[in-house]
Amino acid sequence: MTEPQPTFGDLSLEVRSKNAGPFWVTMELFLRDEASYVKAVVLDEGTIAGLYGVRAEDVQIFRIPSLNVVKISFPRPVTQAGLFDRDVHAGQHHVPLAALVVPG
Repeated sequence: MTEPQPTFGDLSLEVRSKNAGPFWVTMELFLRDEASYVKAVVLDEGTIAGLYGVRAEDVQIFRIPSLNVVKISFPRPVTQAGLFDRDVHAGQHHVPLAALVVPG
């Protein structure tokens, strides 16, 4: 029997998302250790774009190796508190990222 592949949620102490103003979402991965942080190098603009349906050129990734943190920002799909906004605080946007399986 094969072991399940770890997710970024498994490698992290915390994965969270929040508003970065009414037009942007920011997500943060607080990785457990340096080894987990190194595995997060696979998180690039294209991966985030595919996961969230945004343009890769609009994704911003900030890496903080001294803290084992990766911060990701991208435009919100709809304006905060707009007619079609289903998550005003962007508090649930981190779920697909946390569930993403870490490649090999």
